Amino acid sequence: MTQPQVFQYDRAPAGPDVLLEVENLTVEFSTEDGVVKAVRGVSYELRRGESLGIVGESGSGKSVTSLAVLGLLPRTARIKGSVRFKGEEVLGKTENEYSALRGKSIAMIFQDPLTSLNPVYSVGYQLSEAVLAHNDVSKKAALDRSIQLLRMVGIPFAEQRVNSYPHELSGGMRQRVVIAIAMANDPDVMIADEPTTALDVTVQAQVLEALEAARAETGAALVLITHDLGVIAGHADRVLVMYAGKLVEKGTIDEVFYQPRMPYTLGLLGSLPRIDDTGRERLTPIVGSPPSLLNLPPGCPFTPRCPIAQEICETDEPELVATDSPQHVAACHFHERLVGATSADLFSTTSVDLEPPAAVALDPDLEVPL
Repeated sequence: MTQPQVFQYDRAPAGPDVLLEVENLTVEFSTEDGVVKAVRGVSYELRRGESLGIVGESGSGKSVTSLAVLGLLPRTARIKGSVRFKGEEVLGKTENEYSALRGKSIAMIFQDPLTSLNPVYSVGYQLSEAVLAHNDVSKKAALDRSIQLLRMVGIPFAEQRVNSYPHELSGGMRQRVVIAIAMANDPDVMIADEPTTALDVTVQAQVLEALEAARAETGAALVLITHDLGVIAGHADRVLVMYAGKLVEKGTIDEVFYQPRMPYTLGLLGSLPRIDDTGRERLTPIVGSPPSLLNLPPGCPFTPRCPIAQEICETDEPELVATDSPQHVAACHFHERLVGATSADLFSTTSVDLEPPAAVALDPDLEVPL
């Protein structure tokens, strides 16, 4: 068997289409109980006009990674690695330098719009404030731009709504206002952190439509952070899967969704309802909980929940290695055995003597415990 190709971050100069480069990013927080390793060696690139999805369970490090890019973490955070925007290092900038970058070049859409909107100011005032922060224009021009932005994100009667206060708008409309603020200065990159959480399906679709309209209007690249794989499938070009603060799989949507090579990714896909199912198939949840980032055990963090874990998994944490293509990488010692496997093959076992289906290229000697 050929030796796996260990994935190495490309240190060559980025091409002109690369906007954001994150290399070996590590974030730690000191607590009374010890050091929390929230992000562990994350690396990725974001290209112009691209939509990059980041998925994983709560506490996997998705949001912390993006907050580190914008310098929004508390001063107690210890950040190592490199974050480059258009080739320029971002980490280590002063607060004034970050303020010039935020909103103008990189915009953030937070999970809860009420944390982004000030309840004592009208939405028009807050939109105008975002415009005036980075543009030398009159207040009248800023207000006109605010009305235009509200129309772009699909808010009806924009001329009247511009005078409304956040509490007078529905949750979906507030989120669209936040998207409008993010696109106010035509940023190069927009980071959306769980933009549709706690919204019903209809409103979620409207917010995602507004987000796509914002991308079309500004031409911005998008980092979409979510736990909803359905959102990722419909709105991302590439996907990063995170677990216990680390990337465990990365590739295009087709590669990760149709050829997953990490048991955790298979488990996530198995817990997602499919519209092509007959309705009789049960979802296959991943048993257990993510490990504490305060005291990570040696080896692969997914070992206690992994049905194909072996002795090496308890001692050696796997690195990202190339699978079907150099762009599709996964962190699993046994990724080659998962060719053609489904979540039901791994997580729905009912007998220790279970034989894998003929179509699944699992090692016949591999024991699948209960």
